[in-house]
Amino acid sequence: MKLSILRRGLLSGLAAALPLLSGVQACTRSPEPPPADAGEAAMAPTNRIDIPEPVRRNLGIEFARVEPRQVERTMRLPGRFELLPTARREHRAPIEGQIDLLVDQYQAVDAGTPLYRVVGSGWRELEEQILATRARLESMGPVRQAHRVHEASLAEKVELWKARLIQLEQLRQAGGGAASQVTEAQATLNATQAELAEVMEKDAELEANQRVLEAELRALEARRDLLIEQAGCGGEQGPEGGLVVCARDAGVVESLSVTPGGQVEEGGLVLSVVQPDRLRFRAHALQSDLDRLRNGMTARIAAASADDSGRFEPIETSIMLGLAGDPDGRTIDVIAEPETLASWARDGIVASLEVMLDGGRTELAIPQRAVLLDGIVAVVFRRDPRDPNKAIRLEADLGASDGRYVEILSGVKAGDEVVVSGNYPLMLAMSGTATKGGHFHSDGTFHAESD
Repeated sequence: MKLSILRRGLLSGLAAALPLLSGVQACTRSPEPPPADAGEAAMAPTNRIDIPEPVRRNLGIEFARVEPRQVERTMRLPGRFELLPTARREHRAPIEGQIDLLVDQYQAVDAGTPLYRVVGSGWRELEEQILATRARLESMGPVRQAHRVHEASLAEKVELWKARLIQLEQLRQAGGGAASQVTEAQATLNATQAELAEVMEKDAELEANQRVLEAELRALEARRDLLIEQAGCGGEQGPEGGLVVCARDAGVVESLSVTPGGQVEEGGLVLSVVQPDRLRFRAHALQSDLDRLRNGMTARIAAASADDSGRFEPIETSIMLGLAGDPDGRTIDVIAEPETLASWARDGIVASLEVMLDGGRTELAIPQRAVLLDGIVAVVFRRDPRDPNKAIRLEADLGASDGRYVEILSGVKAGDEVVVSGNYPLMLAMSGTATKGGHFHSDGTFHAESD
């Protein structure tokens, strides 16, 4: 009698604490006794309880799936996600100038999206140097052409004076001509040869200057082409002119190092773009567990805030031991680089790395919080696979536990759902009456079937 009064008090308190829902028909009893066969059916043993959608909402009932897991030989290590070293790209000013920002912080960008424009004397001076050098180089052609004409004229004059000198020598040997004519012809020849040598020297100097200008022009154009290539968008110029710099990879603008209109020196940091999906997980294991860990072990990353309802799905991966340990904390890094990430994975998110140790076995497992003690009996509420609006009370046949998951050895199969939240009111409603059926009303009150 005391147990019945206590049970009615608990159920009444539960009903008072839960909000009432309108529009749901209350349970009524027929004043007439049921037929004999209906009475026998009502008295038939059952461990099912009604949990329609209003009841699930009022009691906060949530489910988790039964899944194969390695529980007995699982090492759980705390850690967090971090960006790969190659996930961040810094964009620096290719040339000195004023920065005109074209994006905002945390803006998602694609490859080729304009990030900022460099406007100022740096880019203009480079273009002016290219134009001036090209003009000087082009002017070298006519000058060298004039020198070549002058050189050819002097060479022809030298040949003429050589022939004249030979004639005068022959004439003098024949007894004619004057010695002064030979001397004068020789002096003229020498002067012409000297002038030809100066012209040839000047032409060589002009050729050297031309080669220097060609090298300077190639260097300036190569620098301009390199800047355009590094800009990543073909050297596009806006209405104000300048050099537009574009994103090389898709990502998110992580930080802005300058304000709009700020002056930046060549090589100064303007902004950084990060690829948030390029992550790895870094956990920490005790150095005393090194003999139990090895590279390539199978593992999974489980969210620290996971509620076992499937919203935070685990990430399958494998592990790699760090290169060095921490002598102060007596730990060693355990790193995982999953090929596929879940939607909840972010840089800095804390989670647990569950490493499957050698020698373990895989069994069906459920979250530890799905198990309740009814006295000394462990019970689990399984969702009826044929009627999602009913729950089945089971006496749990449990195995090993790692503190978060526990093996369940009978009564369920992979893919079944068990109640992990809101199961305590269900246990109170059926405590000590597992052979009696009943149902919840939408206001949270429980109605047991009569004997």
